[in-house]
Amino acid sequence: MSMKENVDYIKQELSTEEKFFEGTVKLERFWKKFKFLIIAFAVIVVSTIVGLSYKSSMDEQNKIAANEALNLFLKDYKNEAALNDLKVLDAKLYEIAIYLKASKENNIQNIEVPYLKELMLYNEAISKSDVNKLNELTMNNKFLLKEFAIFNRAMLLTKEAKYEEAKSILNLIPENSQANQLAQLLLHHIEAKL
Repeated sequence: MSMKENVDYIKQELSTEEKFFEGTVKLERFWKKFKFLIIAFAVIVVSTIVGLSYKSSMDEQNKIAANEALNLFLKDYKNEAALNDLKVLDAKLYEIAIYLKASKENNIQNIEVPYLKELMLYNEAISKSDVNKLNELTMNNKFLLKEFAIFNRAMLLTKEAKYEEAKSILNLIPENSQANQLAQLLLHHIEAKL
């Protein structure tokens, strides 16, 4: 290597070191200027992660405890302690337990879970042979057993010998419905009566 090349090499090395030191000084200035914000941000991130993992862990423990309470309640419907635990741990499971208890005892309970509430009203209407209540339920498009409610309404009208009305109600059941086969059987029965 020539002397000129050596000098150029040394200049380049000094320039690289100078840039490195310059970057270090800039980083140090940045740290001094924003150190509190950086530390606060790090504390917030860490505490958020810890808080979310704690909440997730507590939710999982509550879910396990609620399932255990439901299992205890299912074994013994008179277990009020398990029912109270459910009320505290999981409101929806509590409502399901209340529904199951009311169904077993043939009672009506005020519950807020939509499908269970509708099933309870449906069972009540069937047990009381209440055509008007069944009509109310069939007007709700979101009712889970809408076609079966229509069929049962037609059955009740058939028992009252209101064959024409029952026949027109059975025509409301779509052909692709699971209740259509039952509706066809009842229609044949009604036509035999006419």
